[in-house]
Amino acid sequence: MTQKLDSSKKTGEEILQAIEPKEIADESMRRTIEILLNLIEQLQAEVKELRAENQQLKDENNRLKGEKSQPDIKANKKGDAKNHSSEKERQTLKKHSKGSKNGTIKIDREEILKYPQDKLPADAEFKGYQEVIIQDITLLTDNILFRKEKYYSSSVGKTYLAELPCGYEGEFGSGIKTLVISLYYGAARLRGKLPPQSCLGNMTQGKLLEFLEDIGISISAGYLSNLLIKNHVDFESEKTEVYASGLESSPWQHLDQTGARVGGVNYTTNVVCNPLYTIYSTTANKDRLSVVKVLQNGRELELILN
Repeated sequence: MTQKLDSSKKTGEEILQAIEPKEIADESMRRTIEILLNLIEQLQAEVKELRAENQQLKDENNRLKGEKSQPDIKANKKGDAKNHSSEKERQTLKKHSKGSKNGTIKIDREEILKYPQDKLPADAEFKGYQEVIIQDITLLTDNILFRKEKYYSSSVGKTYLAELPCGYEGEFGSGIKTLVISLYYGAARLRGKLPPQSCLGNMTQGKLLEFLEDIGISISAGYLSNLLIKNHVDFESEKTEVYASGLESSPWQHLDQTGARVGGVNYTTNVVCNPLYTIYSTTANKDRLSVVKVLQNGRELELILN
């Protein structure tokens, strides 16, 4: 009776580990037991994977509701367990080697560091260099004074003035415009966690203005605001082209909806994606016609009588 109670307290994995097929005298029975043990191990792995996936879905659901997910508590380390699977026999173990990250780093400049000659002994011989890569970043202004050629024709009564290069409209270059938009929108959008109207980086407009002033850029709060929310026709065109290509890339599309707030009003963000792309589209409603319009890439719906 004591033995039964003790064995009932063991987990299924511990019970399987206690079985030793080699002790079975009958060859056919021993082979059958080994096959069953391997099958049980495969099913256990699948169940464990499904449980982990189910917990991830629960955690995501709780996160969307504003609740906390299940804490990640690591299991206790156990000693070496007996493995009845033949997987290890069929695979050749490969020695793990950590790749070097220096091969992917772009070198901008080189500098030779000299050892003080007065601190070297007389018989010291030069043996080459030891290379060390240091990563750093520099923020510098690149303010340009353009001198635009100006001509006047008395016969035509017209003044001719050279144009600014592309990207320098509004007295600010493309570098500032790109940096501001990236710091404001880029962080959360790259993570893919939030819909477009919530895709704010870690820098607010006030902090962006303070950051630009600290590095010597003179820009008004009004222009900074317009830079973030106006004249983004090129971005809209690019989004339309990406969406059109995404719709053509696969015979199926996945669509999900989540709530959003726009100007204090409840809206719906539609997430359309497949393994190749993801598009966010915010609509006032979440009804069928709104979904159809989103799938039509924003084109106006038409009624066909046939």
